[in-house]
Amino acid sequence: MNFAQIPGQKEIIGKLIKSVKEERVSHAQMFAGNEGCGSMALALAYARYISCEDRSDHDSCGKCKSCVKYGKMIHPDLHFVFPVIKGKKATDPVSDNYIEEWREFVSKSPFFNLNNWLDSIEVGNAQGMIFASEASEIIRKLSLKTFESDFKIMIIWLPEKMHQATANKLLKMIEEPPEKTLFLLVSDEPDKVIPTIQSRCQLVRIPVFSDSEVENHLINRYGITREKAADISHVANGNLIRAVELCENESTSLDNLERFKSLMRFAWKRDVISLINWSEDISSTGREAQKNFISFSLRILRENLMLTLGQDENKLVFLTGQEADFSGKFHPFITGDNVYPLTEELNLTYSHIEANGNAKIVFLDLALKVTRLLRSA
Repeated sequence: MNFAQIPGQKEIIGKLIKSVKEERVSHAQMFAGNEGCGSMALALAYARYISCEDRSDHDSCGKCKSCVKYGKMIHPDLHFVFPVIKGKKATDPVSDNYIEEWREFVSKSPFFNLNNWLDSIEVGNAQGMIFASEASEIIRKLSLKTFESDFKIMIIWLPEKMHQATANKLLKMIEEPPEKTLFLLVSDEPDKVIPTIQSRCQLVRIPVFSDSEVENHLINRYGITREKAADISHVANGNLIRAVELCENESTSLDNLERFKSLMRFAWKRDVISLINWSEDISSTGREAQKNFISFSLRILRENLMLTLGQDENKLVFLTGQEADFSGKFHPFITGDNVYPLTEELNLTYSHIEANGNAKIVFLDLALKVTRLLRSA
């Protein structure tokens, strides 16, 4: 990944290149932005540019030994830390247990989220974490001298998933790292990173992509019509990952829409038997898929409230064709009176699922509460 392959973020790229040319590269930086803003792609391109043996004023060369190894994710001075799971390969896992799968996964595309990564390693209901055992590995790796480049670079993806013990052990190293060592932390939710880590990093805020940048990327990559690309980019609202998923995995979005429609239909009818069956059906999916459904539901609620408030004329509604067809009839049931308690219940469900709560009980409880709140509109 080099800068030229990123469909946008020219201002941020310019600042990163300038920091290298002026030799003012901060030893610890946090690339922070909403999911789908390209923060991981920027971190990879930045690391490659720093290590390039023949960099230009605008990008890495792509041909030197360093760039070739970066292209394969095998450069000896490039290290990764990312969420992993217990049990599949180790009871006390570290990122290196999954490094081969990680290299293959990231090489396909630098635009991904946690759900994509965990699906690729088929973890089922397990949730990814950066465990305490990772800290010792990081300290060991960065205590070694560089092999080929001027800098050792450690990319930590999703530091918000870092175990408290891991973060505490790394504080000293991030504050005073070994010579020629760079930390690049890539976060989707910087507010969830512990403050002591945040305070030791230079914050690089990454904005979302513009609709035109997303649209052009989809046309160039998938060869779809501009009309379809414009529809997807409007719904994605700057999230390139969501745009790619909408383009590649229409079935996943449709499955979520069908589950949402079923929940609302059964809740309105107060069909308890069907709600029990619904909760059993969704509990049979993986936890990341369940969280994905809740995030989808929160988005649909927001869009339906905007429709109820008449904001479609102001272009503040972001729905695909089938979502729009459903919402055209459904939105009167979502009002300012019930949208907030519905949102609170969905957020609470998300928290319980993230905390490994019993999915059948959690989703049945959600369904019964939706039954009460939906009729309060």
